[in-house]
Amino acid sequence: MDQRTDAGIFSRRFGAPPRDGAPNVVLVHGLGLSGRYFVPLARRLAASGTTVLVPDLPGNARSRAAAPRALDGERLADALAHWHRRLALGPTCLVANSVGCQVTAALAARHPRLVSRLVMVGPALEPGTPGRRQVGRLLADAPREPLSLIPLAATDYLLTGLLRCAASFRTALRDAAESFEGNLTQVHVPTLVVRGAGDTIASAAWVRRVARTVQDGRTAEIPGAAHAAHYSAPDAMAALIEKFTLGGPS
Repeated sequence: MDQRTDAGIFSRRFGAPPRDGAPNVVLVHGLGLSGRYFVPLARRLAASGTTVLVPDLPGNARSRAAAPRALDGERLADALAHWHRRLALGPTCLVANSVGCQVTAALAARHPRLVSRLVMVGPALEPGTPGRRQVGRLLADAPREPLSLIPLAATDYLLTGLLRCAASFRTALRDAAESFEGNLTQVHVPTLVVRGAGDTIASAAWVRRVARTVQDGRTAEIPGAAHAAHYSAPDAMAALIEKFTLGGPS
């Protein structure tokens, strides 16, 4: 089911409507994209009885009109928190990919009562890494992803707008340098940091560092996957998330 809130945020719902006491998961996309590349994972999680919500962040894709310009991670987190409260979701497991991890780290730090658990898939951007090198890592990752992801991502980038994507990249680089790790230190919920074994963007060392920086972090790696491990390996990712949300060891 697709819906748009009064805040202008477009989202997709998989599974039953949110209800008290029932598990729910929110999936948060990366820079310039939409929630469409989370659909395989959302369907897999919903099949096990979880309510899954997949918003397009303000300024991106079908929520582009919800923000007049590229927003930093903390403003995106505040907008997502407002959307979350409007839907009365209760404490939620957040699953984010790439730069979306900056947004969910800010959300968990600024609005801790809204978050029950946090899953970061290929967290980016790594602080201290120059923009040119980050772009090079992105280009190196592209051939490792499923071919079907390329036209999907290209369509989303065009819908968001290439100038808006470039502005968002600059903002995300600044967030990585100034606030990302600080927000991670304020994450007190159990956190799973997942990396596709072939990911050229989020290195194994950086993933371990993220898990050490949060209060209660652990790591997992998915063989045969790259940066968008949730897209190329939705069954493996869903199994990790389901085990993690049940409170068992990852």
